[in-house]
Amino acid sequence: MKPFLRLALSTATLPLFLALPAQAAGLPGAPAPFDKGGAKIALISYISAGDFFQAYQAGAEAQAKALGVDLRVFPGRQNASEQREQILQAINLGVDGIVIDHGLPESLGDVVEQALSKNIKVVAFDVNLDNPKIPQVEQSDHWLAELALDKAIKDNGTAFKAGYVYVAGFAPLDRRNEVWEKVKAAHPGIEQKAHFGSVSDTSAATTADQAKAALQANPDITVVFAPYDEFARGVKLALADLGRSDAVKIYSADVSTADIQEITETGSPWVATAATNPAVVGAVSIRAAALQIAGQPVPPRIVVEPLLITQDELRTAGVQTIEDLARKIPAFSTSAAVTADWIPAPAF
Repeated sequence: MKPFLRLALSTATLPLFLALPAQAAGLPGAPAPFDKGGAKIALISYISAGDFFQAYQAGAEAQAKALGVDLRVFPGRQNASEQREQILQAINLGVDGIVIDHGLPESLGDVVEQALSKNIKVVAFDVNLDNPKIPQVEQSDHWLAELALDKAIKDNGTAFKAGYVYVAGFAPLDRRNEVWEKVKAAHPGIEQKAHFGSVSDTSAATTADQAKAALQANPDITVVFAPYDEFARGVKLALADLGRSDAVKIYSADVSTADIQEITETGSPWVATAATNPAVVGAVSIRAAALQIAGQPVPPRIVVEPLLITQDELRTAGVQTIEDLARKIPAFSTSAAVTADWIPAPAF
């Protein structure tokens, strides 16, 4: 979703990544190098904390295993300097492809160019690197925001006092913000009373503190748009502390098993979220890198379609986990984006 110390990489940096075992044999009928196996892809994240990012990584790992890919996973620590170093480490390891999961564009452009200059294929998920050689995987953040806000308007009408959780500079949040601004312009009765938020390894807890202050200062807020599940979790914590869970409704984006449990619990103010399956998005990201490595075409923009998931639907269907959700709503568990007949389906 940051500057680089120009130091030679040493063996001391090697524990920064985890190499996952790949199948020894290649894939029959697959193009090189997948026909023999052993292609190397690095997954370099900006954030690893939180259920969404863990599920994304799990989906990437599952697809890599199905492809016989040697996947090197670099943990995200919300540190731009470290993410830059990890990209350089992946280049030195001689990987065939790099998937960049979130990050700050201004800190990544030059190191990504180094990878491209060595014919390493690069795919970006939810970070806009503004390079025609780099396919962008996204959840259609505009669509996510539209689904959540359409539900908010359906539930609350076109005139209400709102709290808004947003941090600028992160591509998915910036795209979701564009929709929020359009919705406010189209419906002047929606008044934004407070704006807060924090992206860190403690996003929920920090956002909870900010939300508590904002809600105390603005007791007339009845709706909070929190377009990231860690934000929504923080607002929910704040409302519980204030004893106002029955007075405010939360609309969010993204979903996880932990989110489902919080949405469906008795008295929860978190009434709806719009989401894709993060494991599917992770698998799509690896497929995009694999197709590029194989010399096959990949569109510049790869969209995984989202779904609106409501509290009522989850309760009625008895959904308690992401696995339940995938079983009971099949569209949540698959995507035909960027695939080929030689690419095996991942086993989630």
